[in-house]
Amino acid sequence: MRRGEVYGYLGPNGAGKTTTIRLALGLHRPTSGSVEVFGIDAWGDPVTAHRRLAYVSGEPALWPSLTVAETLEFLGRLRQGADRDRSYERVLLERFQLETDRKVRSLSKGNRQKVQLVSALSAQADLLLLDEPTSGLDPLMEVAFRHTVSEAKERGATVFLSSHILSEVESLCDRVGILRDGRLVDEGTLDELRHLAYQTVEATFAGTPPDVSGVPGVQHVAADGSTLRIEVSGDLAHLLQAISAHDIVTLRTREPSLEEIFLHHYTGEAA
Repeated sequence: MRRGEVYGYLGPNGAGKTTTIRLALGLHRPTSGSVEVFGIDAWGDPVTAHRRLAYVSGEPALWPSLTVAETLEFLGRLRQGADRDRSYERVLLERFQLETDRKVRSLSKGNRQKVQLVSALSAQADLLLLDEPTSGLDPLMEVAFRHTVSEAKERGATVFLSSHILSEVESLCDRVGILRDGRLVDEGTLDELRHLAYQTVEATFAGTPPDVSGVPGVQHVAADGSTLRIEVSGDLAHLLQAISAHDIVTLRTREPSLEEIFLHHYTGEAA
């Protein structure tokens, strides 16, 4: 991962996303190889590694008898000398609509998640490890989360974001890694990964549409009157050449979404 980027980590339940994060935290010992965080062995010296990172779990486990304020204070002390921006913490408390005098036991899962987020995001950590961080948040709080992650990126932090919400990853991430059965099967920017799924071409003709089923790259064709919806892999040149001799009324193309790229690895031949 690179400084100042948001890296999206995708995979279904059981693919190994949380295990990867736990290895980076030094909570699991690798069966082979090693994991380093800023050149520090995550298993051999986790305390030093933790001073430069902050972590948010998808399943918040906090101390029920503490208040929100006491929890944030305790978590701040656990960071052992790492910077804590208290003024920014106050901004985040307001942004995430958290009352600091409430006991943790009285909080919903979404509000417990907010406590984790405020603690991690107010720390001036070089690396943020976020494991399903918006679990339990309502849509307004998800917007607040995305805004806060963008702020962390602007100050130069690296954000490792494990999520099953593809729209969240698509809107936030600079690069994406796709995990399958514990292996990283693809990685790149969204533009670099577009080749993994078909482009969609929708063409409406003035008369009877042509037969393009045999054109190189065409994978599927659906006809609706004078309109063809065509899924194409690779270059569109052959398809455009085949339909250019016909009277085209409208022509639209659409790049594959992150969801389509992701599903390419888990459905059909890829599965």
